[in-house]
Amino acid sequence: MVAILEQVFRDQWGRVLAALIGFLGDFDLAEEATQEAFAVAAERWPRDGVPVNPGAWLVTTARNRAIDRIRRNRTLVAKTRLLQMSETAEDPVDATTFPDERLELVFTCCHPALATDAQVALTLRTLGGLSTAEIARAFLVGEPTMAQRLVRAKRKIKAAGIPFRVPPDHLLPDRLAAVLAVVYLIFNEGYGGRGELAAEALRLGRALAELMPNEPEAHALLAMMLLLEARRASRFLGGDLVLLADQDRSLWDAAQIADGRSVLDRALALPGRGAGGVYVIQAAIASLHADEPRDWPQIAALYGELARLTESPVVELNRAVAVAEERGPEAGLEIVERLALEDYRYLHATRGELLRRLGRTAEARDAYRRALALVHDDAERRLLQRRLAELGAPASPAPVPD
Repeated sequence: MVAILEQVFRDQWGRVLAALIGFLGDFDLAEEATQEAFAVAAERWPRDGVPVNPGAWLVTTARNRAIDRIRRNRTLVAKTRLLQMSETAEDPVDATTFPDERLELVFTCCHPALATDAQVALTLRTLGGLSTAEIARAFLVGEPTMAQRLVRAKRKIKAAGIPFRVPPDHLLPDRLAAVLAVVYLIFNEGYGGRGELAAEALRLGRALAELMPNEPEAHALLAMMLLLEARRASRFLGGDLVLLADQDRSLWDAAQIADGRSVLDRALALPGRGAGGVYVIQAAIASLHADEPRDWPQIAALYGELARLTESPVVELNRAVAVAEERGPEAGLEIVERLALEDYRYLHATRGELLRRLGRTAEARDAYRRALALVHDDAERRLLQRRLAELGAPASPAPVPD
């Protein structure tokens, strides 16, 4: 039963919370009521059985808990209209009673009144159900800092009266960048092992492409996610992470790769400013990685263009890897040494690999240990430990400087 409850949480959290926010217009109250509904489910379902429609049951239960809270605090005059509604028992309800409002939730969280980092973080918390600690890691910031951002974002939505809706057509293009960033980060979190989040990102990506059929970047993001997700079955072996070069290509989903390339073709065929945008380029890179042999000069060139557009040191790190494959590890290491990413584990892991290829074993060991000190994921930790063992070194991580 515990496994069933965990699965329902992963599958239903975003939809239940979105329905409650749409109903209440209050993020905090909706989140509290949703949490209470899941707590009630954990108590009752082992005794009474799982409802036929768990999502509808949870929405109904959360709604009733919210109304109870409002009744207990009658100073919330603005919400007294809810008390006039006829209350129902927490019986199973047809799912069509509650429309899927997750897309409205994305656009609400991505309102321009909020800073971009707050937009993305809030949507990851509300729609994806990620913990504050998980979001903090995605942003490379401390958990207290992220907690403050989330609180401020919810207060801003309430104070500014930001509407819970998909914006009208003439405002959609300007709101698209933040929404795509949200979906991208949800997918990235899911790609690291949480398959339900990757599936959620793909569902949202398809919805965005349908909602905005003439936006190249919406199609390109979906294409990129499809191409990357097609490799999921080969990314882990017995719980251990398998790097792209070592993956069993027979496990790749050929139909999904074809689907991703078809969506990319659609993006490339569309006119407009997004035709050479960041997601189009990333989708093109993902498509090239599905080829054998890989065209490293073209991949390096695309990363160069992406780095020019984004000015991101993380993108430049990826370019360094491609350059190393094209021109040798010394050329890649030259790029890596210029990057200011001291607290980014992948920089140290990449540096360790390039130093290993150059025969600079002692330096490679130090770089791998530095990466190991920064890693949070168990599969990545085991991979780094294997690399150190191959170099004949114990896997004690180097201390992280204060």
